[in-house]
Amino acid sequence: MESCSTVVSTTLAVFLVLHLGLIPIMAQQNKPEIGIAGQEVILKCRDIPHEKRVTWKYDKAVIRSFEDTQYRGKAAMTDRSEINSNSKHLRVLDLRLSDAGTYTCESGSHRVSISLHVFKLTVSYDGHFLSNEVPELTLMQNSSHTLPDLSITLFNSNNSIVRPRILEKTRQKYILELKQLEATDSGTWMCHVQSASPLINRNISFDVKVLGFQNTDLERKYATADSTVILSWHLNFRKIKWKEGFTGQLNWKQQESATVHELLDFNVTARGEQHETKKSSHFQFEIRKPESTIELKLPKVHFNHSGQYQCQLAYNRRYVQSKIELVVMKVSANPAGPLPRGAEMTLTCQVSSPLPSNAHLLWERVNGTQMDIKKSKQNEVKVEVNVSAAGLWNCHLIEENDKKISLNYHVEEAPVWIIYVIIGASIGGSVLVFGLACLCIISGISWQRRRQRAKRMARARQHLLENKTCQCQHRLNK
Repeated sequence: MESCSTVVSTTLAVFLVLHLGLIPIMAQQNKPEIGIAGQEVILKCRDIPHEKRVTWKYDKAVIRSFEDTQYRGKAAMTDRSEINSNSKHLRVLDLRLSDAGTYTCESGSHRVSISLHVFKLTVSYDGHFLSNEVPELTLMQNSSHTLPDLSITLFNSNNSIVRPRILEKTRQKYILELKQLEATDSGTWMCHVQSASPLINRNISFDVKVLGFQNTDLERKYATADSTVILSWHLNFRKIKWKEGFTGQLNWKQQESATVHELLDFNVTARGEQHETKKSSHFQFEIRKPESTIELKLPKVHFNHSGQYQCQLAYNRRYVQSKIELVVMKVSANPAGPLPRGAEMTLTCQVSSPLPSNAHLLWERVNGTQMDIKKSKQNEVKVEVNVSAAGLWNCHLIEENDKKISLNYHVEEAPVWIIYVIIGASIGGSVLVFGLACLCIISGISWQRRRQRAKRMARARQHLLENKTCQCQHRLNK
């Protein structure tokens, strides 16, 4: 019985030792070495004495062998690999998806097998985008074992989770579609890959560069007539270290359906050099050249300078644009000039294009009452107010309770002597008109009398002529 129990104990001990010895082997198999295509990976040959000869193989094909010097094998990655003379680790450069598989490190009777699982992440357009474009990510994997079902989480450059749309999903390939990009999305993104079996927990970083404007897609700018206006488009190519050349142009049209006028074109070289060329003499403007900015200066803006100013970038036959809508405001009076006592004047405040629903025009008299306020209705481009007394009037363009621009008009009362002059001129004008009328009447009467006199003389001459003719005939008869 004693010997039987000893045999059982020995068997259990051997089984336990074997079991404990298999745990790291199983763990090693369940957790493969991870490599990323395009990068390098170091495969470790553990517990090998430095003086020993080492041979690395890939699926039984020799990669390299090292003792005093390195021997080159015929495996596919031989030219992209090297053995570290001290650690005997294998370094594989510029990994490819096809490099996945089982690698073996052999030294005498010592043998270590490593499973390499390779991921390849590609980004559409090589990671170079324009604002509002939608990128696609393709994640591929390869291994000598069964490919796992992956859990993928994306983080943008601000480390916020991005939820993509899955376009295709197989064990070998995942194609993901992201949201529209903005210029602020430029930076390093992260693709986090997880799997329970085999155990995978790996981050794959990739760069996203979004060329565009730091402006919004559509900006509205308000200006008063005859003021100086500067329109600016801030480009981000220096900020994101964009290394490709691109071109652009600046256009203007007064209305949506109006003719487009090209004001200037520009180009930026791969070295970041910026060049502009003026293309139009439609109206007077200046080109300013602050760094990474397209800037247009209108020294004295007119009412007909309003409209849409569009800056467009072009890269590899792809385009992105940003618009600034210029709205010009002016005030006028009818009749113009000083206001006579007892008279009325109409003040008009007008903008060049319809305002958004949250904006309106407002006339108000300085130090006036609630009765001296006139507000425009929705979609109205002008507001009028009738004025019968002198004073200072302000017209405001208000958007969401914020006064964007203002113009004032000072109604001056006409001096008393001007009133007398006006009265005198009126009386003088009336007298002049009366005198002219009398003169016309007198002239008409005189002309009529002369005409009647001429008729009487003509009749008298005719009568005398007839009498002479009769006398001559009488004499001849005798």
